[in-house]
Amino acid sequence: MKIGTKKWINFLKQDISLLKNRKGKKLSLSKQAKLLQLMGNLLSNGFHLGEVVDFLSHSDLVEQTFVEKMRNGLASGKNLGGILQELNFSKNVITQIELAQKHGDLAGTLRLTELNIRKNLAVQKKLVSVSLYPIVLISFLIGIVLSLKNYLLPQISEGHSNFATALINHLPALFITSLILNVVIFLFFRIKMKKKSAFDKANLMLKIPVLKHYGKLYLTAYFAREWGNLIAQGIDLQEMFHLMMAQKSLIFNEMGQYLIKNLNSGVTFEKSVKEIRFFKRELALMIEYGEIKDKLGLELEIYSDECWTQFFSKIDQAIQVIQPVVFIFVALMIVLLYAAMLLPIYSNMGKMI
Repeated sequence: MKIGTKKWINFLKQDISLLKNRKGKKLSLSKQAKLLQLMGNLLSNGFHLGEVVDFLSHSDLVEQTFVEKMRNGLASGKNLGGILQELNFSKNVITQIELAQKHGDLAGTLRLTELNIRKNLAVQKKLVSVSLYPIVLISFLIGIVLSLKNYLLPQISEGHSNFATALINHLPALFITSLILNVVIFLFFRIKMKKKSAFDKANLMLKIPVLKHYGKLYLTAYFAREWGNLIAQGIDLQEMFHLMMAQKSLIFNEMGQYLIKNLNSGVTFEKSVKEIRFFKRELALMIEYGEIKDKLGLELEIYSDECWTQFFSKIDQAIQVIQPVVFIFVALMIVLLYAAMLLPIYSNMGKMI
């Protein structure tokens, strides 16, 4: 019995440690950007991957645990994409790096990926700065509402009721109910979305007005850049589609399957792209125009840069709209609190007069 118990305890310990190792630590976005920037600079100056890892081992850019992972990955024959996967980089980054290893411009792709990560990081910082102050205010207001509901309002509104006091009394229940409802809806959609293909998820995004334009711009810019890089390096369409099918990114994989199927059926690249709803219409026109001029790779790269510029510009505009809306909501809550406190007092004063 004791032996069986010890085995069971050892199994649990081993299982927990495996789970911890599988999850692993992750580099912050800022460190990811610095790492990609350094790699791009070193590779463009003639360093090979082994020398890059040796350089990192003597720097303080990343922790030694990450350097060891890179060294072990290199020793086991993994390419840069596989090594970055060990460091828990996103699938999009890994896909871009693996494609770059095929088309040859690895240093350039590292620089572009680094710039995109920095832009995403800047957007995240703006969102945090926009939301932090209102969140603190709202938390403070919730504390005031609970204090009013439990201590002050029962004393000053005896026998009197108005819209403000009624809303204050029911606000905690409304808040908790709406929070639970939102969590349930989120979990429901998350479970439902897991069963759908990447194409279905992208098409479903088009039905959400807030995400529609951002999603189209992002996917158009993402695919245009990757296609442009591959075509500019002389890779033909059939080989490019097969490369896409071999990638870990689900939407990239499904896109490759869709395009190769259409190509084998005699459907042109431009017509296939035109039928995809989550791309901007201009992408198909750019492909047609680039094929006519025999500069498809260059045209797609230029168009991708323009789409990325539009995408981050729209994000900035959205942030500028969100901030005043949040402050208006906070201001209305403050007015409501004052109304809940003052209306019963004025009512009592009127009776005394």
